[in-house]
Amino acid sequence: MYAVIKTGGKQYKVRVGEKLKVEQIPAELDSQIELNEVLMIADGDAVKVGAPFIEGAKVTAKVVAHGRGEKIRIFKMRRRKHYQKRQGHRQNFTQIEILAIA
Repeated sequence: MYAVIKTGGKQYKVRVGEKLKVEQIPAELDSQIELNEVLMIADGDAVKVGAPFIEGAKVTAKVVAHGRGEKIRIFKMRRRKHYQKRQGHRQNFTQIEILAIA
């Protein structure tokens, strides 16, 4: 059984017991959260697809950790114009563990 959920503007295919990193969610560590934006649920041959979301469906997850991702280096340059710009970025994330799909 798996589900496709939407959180942080992205879509994720999740299964029970799976851990994944999503965009930062304002929640305490070890707290349970409910993700209500479920796009699809598949259980063997039975597949439910929402338009856009499945009404009444939810995915329960536990917040495992908060953190910051790897640094992405941005380098801009205009040749022959004496212009160079260096910049870095680290995106915040929340790691969650999927507990139940309903």
